[in-house]
Amino acid sequence: MTPNITRRLGWTTTLLMAAAVAALVAQERDYAPTCTMCPGTYISNTEIQAYVKRGFANQLTDQQVRQVDIGKANVGVAVVTRGRINNPNANVAEHDLVSEVYHVIDGAATLVLGPDLVEKVRRPAGETTVRLLNGPGNNAKAIRNGTTHDLKAGDVVVIPAGTGHQFTRIDDHITYLMIRVDSDKVTPHKTEADSKADLQTDGRANAGGGAGAVSSPDRFGR
Repeated sequence: MTPNITRRLGWTTTLLMAAAVAALVAQERDYAPTCTMCPGTYISNTEIQAYVKRGFANQLTDQQVRQVDIGKANVGVAVVTRGRINNPNANVAEHDLVSEVYHVIDGAATLVLGPDLVEKVRRPAGETTVRLLNGPGNNAKAIRNGTTHDLKAGDVVVIPAGTGHQFTRIDDHITYLMIRVDSDKVTPHKTEADSKADLQTDGRANAGGGAGAVSSPDRFGR
């Protein structure tokens, strides 16, 4: 290879590297926060435990603590308390647009997960869980080829939107913190002030099911 060709190749490589670096810099300059000047959100354990206590006292299943706008999505924080059940044919729940993450605080349960639902029935649009908590979705009779998980304190479960979830056994109770990811923003916000006002009530009007809720889709609030 002649010196001229070598020099030309060297310059070409240098220019290509410079162009790649410039493209990366330009790309970095295009980045911006997806939530503009948004504050952080703090929830004390005292507030969480107030919802846990009220859930057991008033037989409430699903209680929303916060619903926060994070830019491209809403993120909800809820406390769920479920009582004893032993029913392999228990109701199945599915949410079309809202994904959920469970972190078990206390108790134990058997949970079945899977996307292939048997005999789906649309949830009424006016149902409390649809309006305030989970958005549109379905109930079902069973999950075809579902995966069974035995949950205990400290465990974490991720349930994508469209995935059915079914509690078939709870020996005594299970309490878990639930994080909801609402990418389509179909559920309303709930602020710290809203939560304080809610905790001054018995919680029955806004709870997502449970025997004590004003509008309960079934005994276990699913």
